Amino acid sequence: MALFKPKYITFDCYGTLINFDMAGAAERCFSARIAPESMPGFIADFSRYRMDEVLGAWKPYYDVVSNALQRTCKKWGVQWDKTDSDFIYTDCTTWGPHADVPAGLAKVAEAFPLVLLSNSMRDLLPHHISRLGAPIHMAITAEEVGAYKPQMKGFEYMLEKLDCRPDEILHVSSSLRYDLMTCYDMGIVNTVWVNRGHDFGNPAYGYTEIADIGGLSALVGL
Repeated sequence: MALFKPKYITFDCYGTLINFDMAGAAERCFSARIAPESMPGFIADFSRYRMDEVLGAWKPYYDVVSNALQRTCKKWGVQWDKTDSDFIYTDCTTWGPHADVPAGLAKVAEAFPLVLLSNSMRDLLPHHISRLGAPIHMAITAEEVGAYKPQMKGFEYMLEKLDCRPDEILHVSSSLRYDLMTCYDMGIVNTVWVNRGHDFGNPAYGYTEIADIGGLSALVGL
């Protein structure tokens, strides 16, 4: 991507900025029921079912997590209890940022307003915004939008609130499936993939790849 001065830099939050440790939460919850050698498969299915859960009508994120967990347990023949869903959802509130985030965000925040578009809830996201180490101009949740990414509605809502065209923002995410593929389809042409190692890259989607948030400042001339 050539040097670009956006009106706003917009971000996915979980996975991109916050260390999205859903895998760790599942492992901590199910370590006595799932053998260590089977845990990666259990965690992968839990992730896939969460993706499936967000593709339909909006529901609270607790229900996304709980439904996906119940479906995973059914597939694996493992007993589920509501306390399992409670444990994992509560664990979400404890997560902090990736180590590179506070300094990297603070640098770009000196010149650009930062916006979050997150698959989160109004009561969950504030736990994490306070740990990012930089001022956030606007934070938009899936609860506010009434839809989860990768659906387009959240991006449409954000652009309308910011009064921006798709080519006037720079969107940053570590997920192609939740963010960057949708950006491509919507004509959000200035995108950055933070390669956190939890998604497959595909340069055909036209993003610029960086290893961490520290690499973002050079793309916007700082």
